[in-house]
Amino acid sequence: MTSGICTLSIVPLQGVNQHNAPVLSEVLYGEIFQILKVKKHFSQVCLSDKTTGWIENSQFIEISTADFEKLSKQTPKISANLVEFIYKDAQILFPIPIGSIVQHTAFLGHQFEGKTSGSKPEKNNIRTMAFMFVNTPFRKGGKSPFGMDADGFVQTVYALCGFALPRTAVEQAEKGIVLSFIEEAEIGDLAFFDDDEGNIVHVGIILEHNHIIHAHGQVRVDRLDQTGIFNPELRTHTHKLRLIKSIA
Repeated sequence: MTSGICTLSIVPLQGVNQHNAPVLSEVLYGEIFQILKVKKHFSQVCLSDKTTGWIENSQFIEISTADFEKLSKQTPKISANLVEFIYKDAQILFPIPIGSIVQHTAFLGHQFEGKTSGSKPEKNNIRTMAFMFVNTPFRKGGKSPFGMDADGFVQTVYALCGFALPRTAVEQAEKGIVLSFIEEAEIGDLAFFDDDEGNIVHVGIILEHNHIIHAHGQVRVDRLDQTGIFNPELRTHTHKLRLIKSIA
C-alpha cells in the first residue's frame, strides 16, 4: 500500500472517480493519507479520520511508506488563522485555509511562518475557535472558511483545539459521555439532532446560556432547548434534539 500528501490548498474528496461526483469531504494542505487504489485520473484514498474517497492524481504527490510513518509521528501543528501563506525560497506559493496541516512543510521544501494550534488539547479554546467561522456558508462536504457542513465545522474546530474527531455526525456521536440535560453541558460540548426516522443528521457546539453554534445555511448561533434548535428569525425549531455529549 502506498501513501500520499496533499500539496494544494483545498482538494475535494469525491464519492466516486468522476469529476462531477458528490464531494464527501475535503483534503487540506499537508494532510497525509493511504492510497487504496489507483485509476487513470483518480486514486482512492483513506484519510487519517478513516474517510474514504477519490482524489485526482494531479492534486497530490505520492510518498513512501517510510515517509508516511515518519510524518505520522510528528507533533500536530495546524494553521490557526483563517488564511495563511506557504513560502518557498522567500516566494509566496499559495494561500492555505485554517485547519491546514503545517508540520510537514519542511518535508515538502516549504516554509510556514503563521500561527499554529492543535499541539495539545485545549477545551477552553473551543468557543473562540468556533466563532472564527461565523457566517461561513454551508457547503456539503466542506471543512474550510470558504464553505463547510455541520460535521466538518465541528471536526475542524475540535482539531484546532487538539481533539481528533471522526468526519460524520453519526461517527462523532459514538464518542464521549452522554449527558442527561442541557444544564449539565459545558461550553464546547456537542449536541446531536435526528430526523423523523431517528437518524442523526446534524451536530453543533453548545455555548453558554442555552445557545448553540452550528452550520445551517451558514455558521450561526441559535437557541438550544430540550426540543432542539430554535431559530429566532424563523420563529421555529429547525432541528430535533437527540442527545448531548461531552467529548473533550
